[in-house]
Amino acid sequence: MPNEFFDQARQPLIEGFIESLQNATGVKVLHRRHAAGIDRGVDLLLTMDTPDGNWDVAVEIKRAVYPRDIRDALEALQRYGAENAEKRNATTIIPMVIAEKISQGAREELKNSGAGYYDASGSLYFRHERWLINIDRPAAASARKTQRVPLFSGAKEMVVHALLHSKGEWFTGLELAERSETSVFTVSSVLQELELREWVESEGSGRLLRRRLCRARDLLDAWAEAWQQRKENRSNWYFFSSNPRQLLENLARKAPKSSSASWAFTGAIAANYLSPLLTQVDLAELETLPGTQAQLADALGLKPAEKGNNVVLIERSGAGMLFRRHDPHSGAWLASEFIQYLDLQDGRGRNAELATQLRHDILKV
Repeated sequence: MPNEFFDQARQPLIEGFIESLQNATGVKVLHRRHAAGIDRGVDLLLTMDTPDGNWDVAVEIKRAVYPRDIRDALEALQRYGAENAEKRNATTIIPMVIAEKISQGAREELKNSGAGYYDASGSLYFRHERWLINIDRPAAASARKTQRVPLFSGAKEMVVHALLHSKGEWFTGLELAERSETSVFTVSSVLQELELREWVESEGSGRLLRRRLCRARDLLDAWAEAWQQRKENRSNWYFFSSNPRQLLENLARKAPKSSSASWAFTGAIAANYLSPLLTQVDLAELETLPGTQAQLADALGLKPAEKGNNVVLIERSGAGMLFRRHDPHSGAWLASEFIQYLDLQDGRGRNAELATQLRHDILKV
């Protein structure tokens, strides 16, 4: 059966490939055969007349190619080459992959595997014996626009948070669902999107399929950008502390001590506690579950203060409340280090410096 991508809509892509190949090499394509006219294995077979003899170019045609797609394409090309090399008059069968879009990561993998490629951007890589053509252009946008999965809201954001905490270790979808307190379906949709972005890589298949986050820096940067656009319910308060340098400790002494406490320090006061940089932090940010601000303010003995406040209460749920931990020395609950980092992106005071240090010393991303 002909490949689903080999149809009239793909004809311009094939013609562009043949034209680019002939213009770059000066060779002539004697004839072509499509999938229906080939015994088995590839979508298109070109026979080329070159000064070094006749060559066959075996072509796999795809819509878009990412690193995860390389294995199947290469296996088809290698299988065809092995089964047909002796049958063909040509001395060599050269493997090629052409697509509307081939990502940068996929291009590198094809090169490393000894295969050529062409995509709609006009990029062409062809290497054989003394021949080398390497035209590299940014990957073209897919001709068929797709809706990108929103990653930084709701349950999907919880998966993102758990991914960053995985520290580059291999995991199964079920393990990630448990860590993120979400469903396997939610995990799957997030991982599919991240694989398209090439931020996650995989190994194995079926029940043995495992993945790991390979570009944590890109994921954290994207989350930080989205985090700045979020709208949250915040309120300003004043807390009397005889020693401003002990603001975190003094608040922690009065805060609810439950093992399932619904609050945590975040932002500069928490980050500076974990990775000291500033002599003093004069504002304590505490995250708390929606609807619990008044209860927490009462427990802490806070007074409303639109001006001169030194405490901010922030209502949060979901990803923002994941991975909180209790610090036995201060008695404080601390937000996840990643949430602390995100809250430092507010441009206030020296928070940018503190964020850089926290990322280097604690997050190591």
